[in-house]
Amino acid sequence: MSDAVVDDIVALLPPLLQSIETLGFVARYLHPPDFGEVMRMAGAPDADLRAEVPRLANWPDAFAHLRGPLQVAADHVTAAFDGLRKAESGDGDLVTVFRALRHLPQAMEALYPLAATLPPVSDLFLDENARADEDLRVRLAQPKHPDSGVFHHDNEPGSRGGFSFYVPETYDPDRAWPLVVALHGGSGHGRLFLWSWLRAARSHGAIVVAPTALGPTWALKGEDTDTPNLDRIVAFIRSRWSIDPERLLLTGLSDGGTFCYVSGLGPASPFTHLAPIAASFHPMIASMADADRLRGLPIQIVHGRHDWMFPVELARQAQQALVATGANVTYREIDDLSHTYPREISAALLTWMANTD
Repeated sequence: MSDAVVDDIVALLPPLLQSIETLGFVARYLHPPDFGEVMRMAGAPDADLRAEVPRLANWPDAFAHLRGPLQVAADHVTAAFDGLRKAESGDGDLVTVFRALRHLPQAMEALYPLAATLPPVSDLFLDENARADEDLRVRLAQPKHPDSGVFHHDNEPGSRGGFSFYVPETYDPDRAWPLVVALHGGSGHGRLFLWSWLRAARSHGAIVVAPTALGPTWALKGEDTDTPNLDRIVAFIRSRWSIDPERLLLTGLSDGGTFCYVSGLGPASPFTHLAPIAASFHPMIASMADADRLRGLPIQIVHGRHDWMFPVELARQAQQALVATGANVTYREIDDLSHTYPREISAALLTWMANTD
């Protein structure tokens, strides 16, 4: 690699990675009444990024495999900040904010192929405490199994019913791996939601599947067409990778969390653990569920105290109703969380699943 290209990468990567981390901060702490304060705290790390991006135009074609992902990631990052500032200025609303933040997982998807060759990019996709594990970093950069990494199965943007999944580069078929099926929120997409889990899965060793609902959201009304699709997806993964039958987690955000109850409490559900996040709940869900299925079933309820869409009282009612059925309920109420995905919860759920029978 030429010295000029190395210099450009050294100049470009820090503001790019810092901007991505900052967008993650905005997504984690997004609460409509506090949006202006969150943006103030976020600052403008993209300003340095915008100043360095023109360097990419001068690269020889021999480095297109590096230039392309960096350019696409930078374009998504700057588009995200543009959308957020548009909303901050009053020329947009909460929908504008959500649309802007969809650029974050797209930037991460573009950048991920460089994780094997650029250590700072690899660190972006690791929990902070895993970044000091040199053995893990080496094993991630030298995958032993060809069927590892990020995959998409009939899950192009805008499509419905497909799934995206991640198999750690450390995958070894001689051991059984935990499986996480993570359901996006209403109007979401599995291809985007996968990235909420990738850092934890890569750091701690778990296979993660992020399906996309067949409709605009999960089948919470009318015929349940999504559960059979989930069953097919789980069967596909289990037929090709070594999965621990005692560690099958169904989790999801918002409508995806509510569907955890609807689908995961069915008597034929294959999941050993459930973790609805920021979900709605009605006592009838518990009263109509199979009693044998509920008895002793590990369920972790995660909810934000400031949730503006599904008030926290719904989660407290869910805890009480499910405990009364004999389920093994863990309740986690997060003081500074609104109606958004708490990025720190993924690793915590893997630890909980590993230690809960």
